[in-house]
Amino acid sequence: MRNIGLAVIGAGYWGPNLVRNAQATPGLRLEYLCDLDADRARKVLGEYSTVKVSDSLDAVLADPDVDAVAIATPAKTHLPVAMAALAAGKHVLVEKPLAATYAEGAALVKAAEDRGLTLMLDHTYCYTPAVAHLRELVQGGGIGAVQYLDSVRINLGLVQPDVDVLWDLAPHDLSIFLSILPDGVRPLSVAAHGSDPIGAGRACVAHLTIELTGGAMAHVHVNWLSPTKIRTMVIGGSTRTVVWDDLNPSQRLSIYDRGVDRAEPGDLGADERRQAVISYRSGDMVAPALPEREALRAVMAEFHGSIAEGRAPLTDGRSGLRVLAILEAASASLAQGGTFMPVLGDELDTGTDSTSTATTEGIPA
Repeated sequence: MRNIGLAVIGAGYWGPNLVRNAQATPGLRLEYLCDLDADRARKVLGEYSTVKVSDSLDAVLADPDVDAVAIATPAKTHLPVAMAALAAGKHVLVEKPLAATYAEGAALVKAAEDRGLTLMLDHTYCYTPAVAHLRELVQGGGIGAVQYLDSVRINLGLVQPDVDVLWDLAPHDLSIFLSILPDGVRPLSVAAHGSDPIGAGRACVAHLTIELTGGAMAHVHVNWLSPTKIRTMVIGGSTRTVVWDDLNPSQRLSIYDRGVDRAEPGDLGADERRQAVISYRSGDMVAPALPEREALRAVMAEFHGSIAEGRAPLTDGRSGLRVLAILEAASASLAQGGTFMPVLGDELDTGTDSTSTATTEGIPA
C-alpha cells in the first residue's frame, strides 16, 4: 500500500507529539498541521518543514492526498471534527476521550462502521511495553483468575476548566483495565465519590469502585492536588500478583508469587477442617526486563497497520465507547452521593443521527 497521507488537527498541547511521531512512522506521510492559529502551527513545524499549514478543516478534508486525520482538539469538539472527517471518507485517530458523551461516542462508532473506516483511540498507555506485558500475562492466565485491580494516579496537576478529575485522568486507567482484562470479564456497575476542597466547582479528588463480572473489583484513585506524583497499579490474581510502577524505569513491573490460598473443605480431613482453611503463600518476585520505547510511536504504527491491513486497531472506537460508559455511570453516581450505577454495554442504538457533521469551517484549538 502507498504511504498514508495524514493531517494532524490541533497544534496545542498534544498535537506536536502527534506531529513528531507521525513523521517518524514508516508508511505515514504527514501532509498538514491544521489549527485556527496558523502561526502556532508554523512554530510547531519549524521554518524548514514541507508540511502544509491550514486554519480550515474543510480545506484539509477536501484534499485527496489526506487519507486520515489525527485529532488533538478539546473533547467537546471531537464529535463535529471526527464526524466531518468520517463523512469525507477519512480514517480517524482521536485522543481521549472519544467524545463528550456516550451518545456522541456511539454516533461516531456507528458512522465509522457504516463507512468501513478506521476509528481509533489514542489510549497511549495501552501501547507501552509494560501494559503489553500485563495484557499477555493476565489474558494468558499467568496470574490465574483476576481477583482485583487497584490503580492510583495522583499529582499536582492542572485543574481543567471544563471537566472534573475523573474525566481528565481516569480514562488512562480505565483504558488499561479494559485492555488487559480477559474475555468475559467486564464492568457491571460503578460507584464514585469525589471532593472539591479548593472550590474549583468540580471534583478535584475522586475514587471509583467498579464491580466486575465474576466477583472481582477494580478501584481507581485520581487526584489533581497531591504534592507527590504516583502512578501505580496492582493486579491481583488467584496465583500471582503484579505491581506496575510507571515512575520506576528500572523496574516497572514486579510479579509476585505471593498471596492467599484457600483449601476447599471437601479436600481436607476431619482434623484439618477444624483448622483455618486459609494459608499464605510466600514465593519469589520476578521483575521482567522491558524495552524502553515511546508508546506514541506504537500508536502511530498501529493506526497505519489497521488502515493498511483493513483490521480493527487494538484501541478501536468501541474500546473508547466502553470507557465513556464507565465515565458516564461514574458521573451519575457522583451526582447521587456514591450509589452504584449500572454500566451500559457498547450497543449503538442511541437515536443520534450519525450523518450529522455540524459546522467544520475552522476548528477550536
